Parts: sequence; C-alpha cells; structure tokens
Amino acid sequence: MAKLLKGAAVAAALTEAASERVKKLESNSVKPALAIVRVGENPSDISYERSAGKKCAGAGICIRNVVLPADCGQAEILDIIESLNADPSIHGVLIFRPLPKHCDDDMIRAALSPMKDVDGITDASLAGVLTGRGYGFVPCTARACIEILNFYGVNPEGKRAVVVGRSLVTGKPLALLLTDRNATVTICHTHTKDLPSVCRNAEILVVAAGRAGLIGREHLSPGQTVIDVGVNLTEDGICGDVSSADALEITSAYSPVPGGVGTVTTAVLVSHVVDAATHAYHATLKEAVIRG
Repeated sequence: MAKLLKGAAVAAALTEAASERVKKLESNSVKPALAIVRVGENPSDISYERSAGKKCAGAGICIRNVVLPADCGQAEILDIIESLNADPSIHGVLIFRPLPKHCDDDMIRAALSPMKDVDGITDASLAGVLTGRGYGFVPCTARACIEILNFYGVNPEGKRAVVVGRSLVTGKPLALLLTDRNATVTICHTHTKDLPSVCRNAEILVVAAGRAGLIGREHLSPGQTVIDVGVNLTEDGICGDVSSADALEITSAYSPVPGGVGTVTTAVLVSHVVDAATHAYHATLKEAVIRG
C-alpha cells in the first residue's frame, strides 16, 4: 500500500510560514494584498476565488475582488490591469483564465507586471523560470508539486523523473524545476509512443495531462513516487489522471486527487503574494536610499 502524500499538511506548513512573514511586514507598515480579476461567472473560478480568499485572509493578506461581466470589452480589462500595476497597495494580481473568446489572452497576459504576476502567467515570469535570472514567479501548480516532494522528503537529485503533460501551467515549468534539482527529466504527453514503458521507468512520476484514467496499472511500478495533478469531473465525481486504486496498490508514495496538489496550490499563491510584498518593500527601501 502506497504512502499517501496528502496536501493538507503541506499547505498548512506553507500558510503558517507565510503568516509569520506577514507579521514582519505589518511591523513595517506593509499589508500584503492580492487582487483577483474574474471575467464572467464560471463556477470553478468562483470556487477557487472563495478558496483563495479564505486562505489569504487566514494568513493576514487583504483581498480585492474585481468582477467583470463575461461580455466586457478587452480595453476595460486592460485598463483594470494597468491600474492594478500602478497601485502600490496591491502586491499580487491573479487573473482567471481562460478568458472569454473575444479577448486576446496573449495581450492581456503581457499587460500584467511580472512583479505582480503571482501565478506565473506572463512570458517574463516563464523566462525567469527557464533562465534562473530576472524576476517573476513559478506557476503555482508546478511549485506545489515541488513543495509536496520537499515536505515528504523525496529528493529528486539523481532520480529519473517523468512528467506527463506539457502545458505552461504545470508540465514544462515543473520539468525545469525538477531539472534544477538535478533530476533527469523526460516530458511525455498523450502522443508519446509506448507511454506505459516510459512511465514505468520513472522513479518520480508526475501526471498533468487532464485526461481521467490515463495512467493505470501498466504505467506504474514498485518504488515510484506518483503525483497526480489532473482534475477531471466525471459521473462519479472529481478524479485525477491516475487510477488511484492501482497507484495505491503498486507504488510507494502517491499524491491523490482530490486532496493533493490542489490544496497546496492555493497555499503557494499565498506565499507568492508575500514574496511580492516583501520584494516591493525592499525595492522601496532601496529607492529611498538612492534618493538620499
């Protein structure tokens, strides 16, 4: 029976650490704040908005909700992003995507300052992940996977890691994070030939393809650590990309859906907001010193 790598304990540790950092910022008259921009009434967006708001409030972070109708013009969204970029009381901005089809996603992402891009959606943030230079944030879901490995003492160094999924939200940035930790990483996807064989060879297997039941018994092997990132709504409820019954029976450690990565992702967002507020505070101090 695999050890369950549940997200609740990881999220609690991250949130507690963030809360302590918030107290230090508050002692210097800095109140971390997150703006959440939602266009339309997508139920999943609303659910995550509530979850993020609750988690942030618990850590002492202020929330500003910006809700726009689904048919609002792109110019209005860009104006709001510009105002949030310029507002020193806002340290992080979370924009729910996908946006309505009439919006230019690339243009809207590019409008957001990477200094406030706490979910790592801008090209500048992703370039920072790739190069290890510059300023920006790792996408929260990708970092959540690393936080789970860290918390449960799974060291990627020298291990064979396979990431199934190549999105900019999880797959590609996670592969870079694992490489930075000296894992030997293979990125796969639904078109990979002989996917079961590649997956079985992994010591760390992370699945983020968004296809229910994609990974089953033939993909798994004893001794593996498996992290399921997929969230799929089926007739039986929410499930991941990995057969939980097979993972529990065959592998050594398994982070499930629900109860795994998703729980940690929100806590990572909280941590990123505190990072952004800390960076803004230090930048203000530096500017004051320069000005004399």
